[in-house]
Amino acid sequence: MPRFVRRALPALPLLLALAGCDSLQRSDSFMGVITPYRIDIVQGNAVTKEQMALVRPGLTRLQVRDILGTPLIADPFHAQRWDYLFTLRRPGAEPQRRSVIVNFEGDQVKSVQAPDDLPTEREFVASISRFKDPRAPRLELSEAERAALPPPKRREAPVAEPIGAVRTYPPLEQP
Repeated sequence: MPRFVRRALPALPLLLALAGCDSLQRSDSFMGVITPYRIDIVQGNAVTKEQMALVRPGLTRLQVRDILGTPLIADPFHAQRWDYLFTLRRPGAEPQRRSVIVNFEGDQVKSVQAPDDLPTEREFVASISRFKDPRAPRLELSEAERAALPPPKRREAPVAEPIGAVRTYPPLEQP
């Protein structure tokens, strides 16, 4: 066996392992164990059902800005339209994308275009929360649980006799 082959033979497993490194660069983890940190990318205005319930035709631009915030797109070529876009890209989760369009006539809202599946504030917070502990206690009772509770017992507070010297004062007005 030539001398070159004998020296290269111990390095052969290393060369074979490195040949597969191209596939490692395409994934989000190194050998399925080490994952690089990826930041959440949040852009735009998160518009909820509660906010959309407040926006109605006839409101002024200032009122809409107070409710929904500054629009992400206020195009000078389409001055009668404000676009509220929201995107959230998080590693390991499906990206969220929502779009709300407010059309104006002059300074007042003419119409609003919003998707039907806008989340409530609670749903939105739950969707962006990373910490979902199933053992976490619930902080509110349902209506059925409230109805099942026994009524509170009424306790009369004991009337305490005054302690200390009792004084009598002369009348404030002289007859």
